[in-house]
Order: sequence, then structure tokens, then C-alpha cells
Amino acid sequence: MRIACLPSAAPGLPGTDHRFDLYTNSRLNERGRVGDLVPGRLRRLGLAPSAMAWDFTSIAMAAVAADETVPRGRSSDGWTREIALTVAVGDPGFWSTQADRMIEALCFLSGDIWNLEFVGGGVIPVPPRQARPRQEDMVCLLSGGMDSLIGAIDAVHEGKSPLLVSQMAKGDTASQARFASMIASASLHLQLNHHARPPIVSERSQRARSIAFLGFGVLAATCLQSHRDGATVELRIPENGFISQNVPLTPLRMGTLSTRTTHPHYLRLVQSVLDDAQLRVTLHNPYDHTTKDEMLTGCADQGLLTQLVDESTSCGRFSRTGYRHCGRCVPCQVRRASYLAWGRPDHTRNGYKYASLGQNDARHTRFDDVRSVAMAIETVRRHGVEALIGGAMNTELLGNVAPYRRVVERGIAELAVLHAGLGVS
Repeated sequence: MRIACLPSAAPGLPGTDHRFDLYTNSRLNERGRVGDLVPGRLRRLGLAPSAMAWDFTSIAMAAVAADETVPRGRSSDGWTREIALTVAVGDPGFWSTQADRMIEALCFLSGDIWNLEFVGGGVIPVPPRQARPRQEDMVCLLSGGMDSLIGAIDAVHEGKSPLLVSQMAKGDTASQARFASMIASASLHLQLNHHARPPIVSERSQRARSIAFLGFGVLAATCLQSHRDGATVELRIPENGFISQNVPLTPLRMGTLSTRTTHPHYLRLVQSVLDDAQLRVTLHNPYDHTTKDEMLTGCADQGLLTQLVDESTSCGRFSRTGYRHCGRCVPCQVRRASYLAWGRPDHTRNGYKYASLGQNDARHTRFDDVRSVAMAIETVRRHGVEALIGGAMNTELLGNVAPYRRVVERGIAELAVLHAGLGVS
């Protein structure tokens, strides 16, 4: 399927299946729209991102738009799609030199086959009349999840002044704001949303949604005074290393554990693009060798963490279970295991919908995610962690595999304790 993301006034491209308008609420017939609220929000705050940051974010917005439009059900295997995406940018010559790396990054992120083309005339939104560069010294993503909560707390404890950036999601927006006010009340908390509205029924896979989060972080980083003065800005992306590795739990779950947003290989691909664009933004996940429990136990402010952590969100099906943790998806199981290893009571807000995972029925023990984790635990118990990892880790993707191997081994051990305690067999 061919998707084009262009300014609303740009003529259509022949052969396009679906057209999106960038950064405008045009609502023209048979067109989608994406990113329409972002420019106005930044302008009202006096923020003026660089033109190259807008280009990168336009590509991110376009990837999200395409991801939400192209149906997986029409693909030969029900998962892998072929997506040809054309994006209008301010500097198509430069971005054409980055197409191969961006394609590799998107393929790795969403599990699809992508093709990218760039055309001129991209949107560089009108800046505010008087730009107000920010005085924070770094950017930290704050999703409303447990890991980003810890990441923001640790950043402040390190003496940093983080500008906190959130991608708004129904059910998380209020907790994002509360976390920001409790962690760094003097810092700006920037909440944005890609607001993708496809011209057809949404696919809702959202495998590429996370690249928009990086785009928002890059926009924010170029609005800091230190960036204007020529410094390189850290963009911190907190995520535990077990989830980041996305190791398939069974042979049938290739690449679908959770998210690849913070996989080291993906971040390196994006980093190389940012470097070539001379954006002076460094992507950093300080927890890529750390399990979720180790993040909890190592958090620099245990008092503040204990006060807020039960309000954080981990569930992969949060909106589908009435904005309540399901308790049985892989991220929920990792969350529950981390509480157990941390040794603090798990008072997750509203509890877990499926708390009794040891109950032997299709909703509990025989649910796919629970069964897959159980199979992974048994594989490691019988044959060692290498039998689970297989070809999912290699030196080409990771360099020194050893620390990543160890974090997966420890993560599985935490899950094994959870399953044993709940009677999952």
C-alpha cells in the first residue's frame, strides 16, 4: 500500500492509496491527518525547534500514520505488510541519503517491509513571534510507565534538570502530569500526541507509534538554550533491558514480545541518522543491562518511587481492559515479577483484571502470553538461556552480547519466581 504524508496545500501524488495532511486539521474528504496539534502547542509555549528536527518528526509522524492505515489482515502471513511511504520534508536531498537507514530502523521496529521516498515542500511550522529557549539541561521521556518514572526520578537525583516529554495516551495523561509535578516541578512538562486520523478504519497495530515519541523528544531537545549554544543534548529513554531485548519467548512469537523502541540496534540506527543530520541529540537508555526489578531496587529516591509507582502503567492491553492492568500480558507479568523481587507490596491502581494466573483455564494459565512465558521459563530451566535466545542476539546487532544475555537470564528468573508463587505450570 502506498501512503503519502504532505502539506495540505500540496498536490496529490499519482499512485497513492491514501493521503495524509501533516500538521494541519484540514479534514478534507478522503484524506487523513497527523500531528495537527503539535505546532500550536509548541508555539504557545514559545518553543522553536530546528528545521531538521521538524523534518525528522515529519518522518516519524508519517510512519505512525502509515502504521495505523495499512491493515495487517491483508498481508500474506497476517502480520508483515509492504508499505511504500512518501514524506514531504524541507531537505529531501539530505533525507534521501538516510533512506536506507531509516528503512532498516522501521523494518526492525514494526516487523514490516518499508520503502521510503522524500519530496520537497515539507512543513516547517511557523515559529512563535518570540522564541523562549528552555533552561533545562536534558530531555527525558515520561510515558506514565514504571520505567520512565524511575528514569525521571534518577535524572533529578543525578543533579539534572530534565525537560519531561510525554506522548499522551488515554488513561495515562493525568498520571504523566502528576509524575512530572512531583519529580521536577520547576521543569517544563511537554505533553504531545501524534493524533493520527486515518481516512479509513484504523489498523490499530501501533507497532511504529513509538517513533513519534522519539520525534517529540528531538523537537524538545533543539529548544533548549544549551542546544542553541552549540551543546549536544541527552535524550534519555528509560526502559529495562529485558523488555528492550524483545527476545521471542517461543518460536511462534518472533519479535512480538513488546516493543523494540529501546532495542540497542534500533537506537543506534536512529542515532546515526540524527548524527548525520547534525541534530546534536544523543539517545541514551541507562538501563539496557538492567531488569525491571533492578530498576526498582536501584531507584535513587525510594520514598518518592513508593509514593507514585502504583499509579504507573505497564499493561499492553490497558485500554482494552477498561484502563485497568490485565495482569496476564507479558508487560504485566514482568511488572508483577518486579514488584515481587523488589519486596514491596503491589498495590497497582485498581489491581489486575486477571490476577489468578494459576487458574487452569483459557483466561489464565492457558492464555497465550502466560503460556509463552511458562514455556520460556521451562526452556531456560531445561536447556539454559542460550536455547531461548537462539539467533535473537548476535554481535552484529549488539556488539558484546554477554551483558544483554545476562539481563534476559535474570529477567526470566524473576518471571519464574512469579509463576511459581501463582501456581502456573
